[in-house]
Amino acid sequence: MTSQTHSVPTADQIRRAPKVLLHDHLDGGLRPGTIIELAREQGYENLPETEPDKLGVWFREAADSGSLERYLETFAHTCAVMQTREALFRVAAECAVDLAEDGVVYAEVRYAPEQHLEGGLTLEEVVEAVNAGFREGERQARAGGHRIRVGALLTAMRHAARSLEIAELANAYRDSGVVGFDIAGAEAGYPPTRHLDAFEYLKRENNHFTIHAGEAFGLPSIWQALQWCGADRLGHGVRIIDDIEVADDGSVRLGRLAAYVRDKRIPLEMCPSSNLQTGAAASIGEHPIGLLRTLHFRATVNTDNRLMSGTSMSREFELLTEAFAYTLDDIQWFSVNAMKSAFIPFDERLAMINEVIKPGYAELRSEWLFQQTAATSGSSGTED
Repeated sequence: MTSQTHSVPTADQIRRAPKVLLHDHLDGGLRPGTIIELAREQGYENLPETEPDKLGVWFREAADSGSLERYLETFAHTCAVMQTREALFRVAAECAVDLAEDGVVYAEVRYAPEQHLEGGLTLEEVVEAVNAGFREGERQARAGGHRIRVGALLTAMRHAARSLEIAELANAYRDSGVVGFDIAGAEAGYPPTRHLDAFEYLKRENNHFTIHAGEAFGLPSIWQALQWCGADRLGHGVRIIDDIEVADDGSVRLGRLAAYVRDKRIPLEMCPSSNLQTGAAASIGEHPIGLLRTLHFRATVNTDNRLMSGTSMSREFELLTEAFAYTLDDIQWFSVNAMKSAFIPFDERLAMINEVIKPGYAELRSEWLFQQTAATSGSSGTED
């Protein structure tokens, strides 16, 4: 008899499995129907489609187009309808609910406050609206029988000059729902070292930060993020594969940067579907996460932009199980990796692992035994 531990899980089991999400963009995860309703309320008339299903398809096709202009246009539409307190509150609340219904028990969701000021809000008002929305979403999730905890990551745009200001904002709200800081945007031409003052400030304040690096620009981006800036985690980090050689006989040699990343247990926030859209891999089966899992890097699985990629955490794991025959043990490994790497206090991370994540997977793994028992009982019964 094959234990469920060594079997590829079903889609239902993946959905019910407790999952941890570290890399998800708030403006990349809106419900298409919400975008349409907010656009109508705010008088925004530039949406390419006005029916939810068609709009969802448009976002996915635009993100898959290979055109940077079309990809960036997708965020222009979502950010356009996220310029009021009410809109930010609603989007954040729905984000928490959607993640919880997908089995996510802990999430760190990032957004750039500087992109939500066109309606007259201050940076502080943006943060407070999103935080309040996350708390409301957590409450709604509990009422619906799900549990989730959501922390915010404040992102500074790497092409702009407000990173120190946003870092100070993240530090000011670190005890009110904001768990860390990030920089995002085009890597080429905008190295993380342009924002050293922000990172030095956060280190002096003993605060946490991740950096988008190694998604498109390669190893120099990763090296700068770690050795110059001191990042706690790498957003994507998929190009670390460029420092790993696999010989014809299957033997593997790690370069010094790859070895450092593995030895130091630096978390990699990997987003398989999104990485395909940006050309980091030709298919899920060729995605570097397969080798990185085998080599025991601290890889994590994430969604990046759920709307643009038409994905969810469950969908990402379904794709990985299809490509690599991952089991519940593998999915638990990724989830524990992510929880270990979260930006909340150690004791709280440990409690989530021991009291939520591990028991959840143990329950799923035990299901096969009861199913087998029921099948045996049904087939071996005798009549009086």
